[in-house]
This record gives sequence, structure tokens and C-alpha cells, in this order.
Amino acid sequence: MYYHRIAENLVRKYLELFPVVGLMGPRQSGKSTMLRKMLKNEYTYLTFDDFEVRDLFYNDPKKFIAKYNRKVIFDEAQYIPELFPLVKQIVDNDRFNYGNFILTGSGQFLMGKHISESLAGRIGMIPLMPMQLNEIPSGKQHKAVYSGSYPELVVRNWAGRQAWYNAYLETYIQKDLRQMTNISDLHAFTTFLRFLAANVTQTLNLSGISREIGVSVTTLSRWLSVLESSYIIFLLQPYFRNLGKRLVKSPKIYFMDTGLLSFLTGLHYSQMEDNGIMTGQFFENFIVSELRKQLYHSGSGVRMFFFRTSHGEEIDVILDHGDRADLIEIKASHSYRPLFHKILERLDFGRGSKRIVYQGKTTEIIDDIVAFNYMEFLKVLPAELL
Repeated sequence: MYYHRIAENLVRKYLELFPVVGLMGPRQSGKSTMLRKMLKNEYTYLTFDDFEVRDLFYNDPKKFIAKYNRKVIFDEAQYIPELFPLVKQIVDNDRFNYGNFILTGSGQFLMGKHISESLAGRIGMIPLMPMQLNEIPSGKQHKAVYSGSYPELVVRNWAGRQAWYNAYLETYIQKDLRQMTNISDLHAFTTFLRFLAANVTQTLNLSGISREIGVSVTTLSRWLSVLESSYIIFLLQPYFRNLGKRLVKSPKIYFMDTGLLSFLTGLHYSQMEDNGIMTGQFFENFIVSELRKQLYHSGSGVRMFFFRTSHGEEIDVILDHGDRADLIEIKASHSYRPLFHKILERLDFGRGSKRIVYQGKTTEIIDDIVAFNYMEFLKVLPAELL
């Protein structure tokens, strides 16, 4: 079973614009599967996860690249840093021969380093995240919110979900982290990860976390960078536009996949359904992560921020188009309340729409402010706001 991905359109577009296309994302986000399904009759596929392929390369790199230099997918290319300058040589010999190479990698830490050194200006990068809600069949969407949107989990209806996330984290910590950085205390790192999960949507305070778990701010900053580079988390930066020093300047923390978030915090799908737990932080994280995925997969140049003053006035999301700013308030309530739109009435950034996203079923319109059910909002989002 394969569910088509929205990023397929962006891959096709970039293959006509760049000599090299790079596909990055977290482990198991579906990069290899998507490319093999959409390009199976057009490209040769080789993965450097296979030690035989690695040996084939290292036995004679020049012979290898001479054989595989046209319409080829190099999966997990971050394992072979020597590959990148060879690809550069091929590209520079025929700069306008587009779409010959596709490179994939789990995370951006190593891939970014190799690309900046060898392929800058020659490669179009596409992040592929776990599935967006509108890529998942409608009958599975509600459960995906709680249980996770990694393609393998969705396809198998989340059977063995707990074991899957256990194995996922073990592979991530044991394999990916050791490539990215030297983490001597894996227990402390796992504690940090769970601490972040318990404090999603909050402004980041590394000094406070340092006091709580007994790890230096310098070390926490390095760990945070690794988690961000591997797309486990992302940071939402505050919005500034001629508003002086009244603004909160620390970023907010979000997880890319709410299934991993619920796993790390010990919440189970049945508990969430029975107790109506999708409130507050969890709901906000879900909506913001969906926005982030849609921006990535559409190739949109729209930038995403939040806004908060030192007096506590806050807008959850600002989509900055350059010439306008769309404002989005996120409310976990199942019923609309007039006070929801007060902050949007008070704060004005000029041109742009104003939206409220909530769990209620009705659409409410108050002057220029529209309140949507979150499912409906995510359906119309690409056309409306991106």
C-alpha cells in the first residue's frame, strides 16, 4: 500500500530546475519509498545503507561514478562524503543537464555539511516530513492525529505502535546521533528529549532545563541543534516588525510528529479518546506541525512565526508572505466563544487574513475574522494561505 505524497509535485518541478535534487527528512518519513514509486521506471536506485554498495563505491570511486552518473538515486548519501565532490565534477562538466542526480539523507546535519562544501548552487533541497493529514485517507485521519503520521504506521493501522516508536528511538539514538555528535550520556539525552515533549508550545528556556536535569546549557544547546537537524523537533521563532523591545524573543518548541510526542509523554490513543485529551499544548503542536509540513512539501517561501508581547498578548502563528501577514489563533475548545477573536481585533499587522482554528464543527465569521474547524482549515490551507 502506498499513499501519494504532495511533495511528489515539488520533486518533479525541481528535476527540471536543478542538476541535483536533495531529499532530506527524519528517518522513516518515506523518502526512499516515494522516490522508488514515482520514478521506478526512470531512475536507477542505489542505497548506501547497503554495505555491498558502499564497497562497490570505495573499491573504485571514479569507476563507480562513471557508471552511475545519469538518472540515479543515491539513498542515504550522507554515509559517503567522498561522493559529493565527484557529483560536483559531473555536474560542472554539464551544468545545464538537469535532474540527473537525486540524493537522500536522514536529517540535515551531515547532508548540509557535504552540500555546503561541494554542491552549493547546484542542488535543490526538499524536506520530506511524516505524512500531512490530507495525505492520509479520511477514515484514518483522526487516529493519525494522536497515534502518528509516519507512513509505515499509517499503512499498518498503527499495529505495534509502541514497539515501533521504541525501535525508532533506539535506532535514532544508537545510529544517527553517533554520526552527528558525541553524546556520552544517553540517559541524560533521553531525559532532555522527554522534558522537551512535556513542554511543547512553550518558550524555550535552556537555563531552566539545565537546572532541572543537571546538564550544562552549552551541552543542551548542542543537543537541541542535533534534534532540530534530524527533524525530531523544530523551533518557531518570534515575529519582529518595528515593535521595539516589548516582545518575547525566545523561540517555542514543537515536535514534528504528534505520535512521537504522545509516545514520549506516555499518552495513549485510547486515553486521549476517552478523556478528550487533545487540548491545549497537544492541539497547538498538531496544528503548527501540520503548517510546517505543508510549507515544506509545497516548496512555499512563506515563513512562519509566533508573536507574544512581554504583557502576555499572543498570536499562535503568523505566516509572513513579505507583502502580507496572515494571523492564526489556535483554540482547543469544541465550542466557539466570542473572546477568541479579541486578540486578533487588537493586533493589526496590515494586509493579511485572520483565522481561528478550533475543534468545533461550525464556521463562524466575525467581521474579517473566520473561525474554522481544524480539519476544514487544513483542507483549504494550501489555496487560502500558502
